[in-house]
Amino acid sequence: MRRILALLATASALSACSMESAYVRPASPVPATWPTGQAYPPQAAEPLPAIRYADVFADARLQTLVGQALADNRDLRAATADILAARAQYRIQRADRFPKVNLTGRYVHAGADDDSAAPRSSNSYDADIGITAFELDLFGRVRSLTGAALQRYLATEEAARATRLTLVADVAEAWLTYAADASLLRISEQTAANAERSVTLTQARLQGGVAPRTDLRQAQTILATARGGVAVQRTAVAQDLNALQLLVGGPVDPSLLPGSIEEAASTFRQLPAGVSSEVLLRRPDVAQAEHQLRAANAQVGAARAALFPTISLTTTLGFASTALSDLFKNGSYGYTAGGGVSYPLFQAGAGRAGVAQAKAQREAAVADYEKAVQSAFRETADALARQGTIADQLAADQLQLEAASDTYRLTDERYRGGDQTFLASLDAQRSLYSAQRSLVATQLVGAINRVALYRALGGDDTVGTAGATPPR
Repeated sequence: MRRILALLATASALSACSMESAYVRPASPVPATWPTGQAYPPQAAEPLPAIRYADVFADARLQTLVGQALADNRDLRAATADILAARAQYRIQRADRFPKVNLTGRYVHAGADDDSAAPRSSNSYDADIGITAFELDLFGRVRSLTGAALQRYLATEEAARATRLTLVADVAEAWLTYAADASLLRISEQTAANAERSVTLTQARLQGGVAPRTDLRQAQTILATARGGVAVQRTAVAQDLNALQLLVGGPVDPSLLPGSIEEAASTFRQLPAGVSSEVLLRRPDVAQAEHQLRAANAQVGAARAALFPTISLTTTLGFASTALSDLFKNGSYGYTAGGGVSYPLFQAGAGRAGVAQAKAQREAAVADYEKAVQSAFRETADALARQGTIADQLAADQLQLEAASDTYRLTDERYRGGDQTFLASLDAQRSLYSAQRSLVATQLVGAINRVALYRALGGDDTVGTAGATPPR
């Protein structure tokens, strides 16, 4: 027994070797700071700290919906199941680093017919406990495979965190879209009401001989168009609610819905831009790509180790006796210990090809990681460019709406007084309708831009996955 224990201890000491190259994070393929210029907002003096969705989405109703989505969304349930599967796979691979101890017991009864010269029957009992073909990981093959499995597990956790981050942003965007369509529905209803008044007025003027029949037909055309717009917007609002319920994972309380885009957009706070692009490394998709790169690096070590001999150890401790009562008495004990070496003499280059394949996969993982960083930089820079110009666009749309509203009021008054043609009144009404819709669209873009910046910067610790510590 002492010899076997000493052999196992020696094997564990020899298993510390590894054929892996030391991992070095690739140099960042993007500038160290964000773009600057007229399209971009001023840079903050300090790097942006880790953000929370509650820091951006200040409305308590939206925060309630986000919490409901994090609890009930089916995509998150699938992501959680993926984490559990990856964790189990890591533990399965990690178990190969330790001996597997098996316990067996046997009972054999042998008999003969009455004419046989041998004894009529005999019994034998034995019990064994042993280690079967435990690989001495002298070159770190099993250790590298275990490290690769660990990195894949961590990558799965980052993928689940990315799903959560995306879900939070999607809920916020769906909530804002509902608010914008609610505003557009109100505008459409107001436009339809104005068109109905125009039809009534024009019909009265026609009956009085003041207006031609073409004025009435034009007014009716505008009314029909406005009513069609109301139907379209009612459909959009209903579909927005359906989309929100799918994201949330259940029915949405009507009290949690916004009444207009003006109301909803005012609750979204603006994030400052940090001076360093290093904040992108905390994005879950970037972290996921790096874990995949680490896994590929470990696979190269495993492929290199596969070129060397494989040494396995087999031991058995057992008891054997012809009587069950004597099974564990002196004289029934025995043991065996042995080892084996396997070395592939000829594989037609398969071993070296395996190393080359692993290296190529590592290069692909490097490219994927660098692309993830570049994509993150581009998304953040785009969001910053939109943030830097949206205020000017909102001011221009607001001025346009004020001018269109005043023009429509004055033109309508002059038409009612007989000093203006009906065509001029219709043009003013169309301009007002267009200006109202344009302002709503810009308000939606401005609010969604803040969601986009939250999504692009990533790193929201309040939606991270539980159990990020590697499983033991």
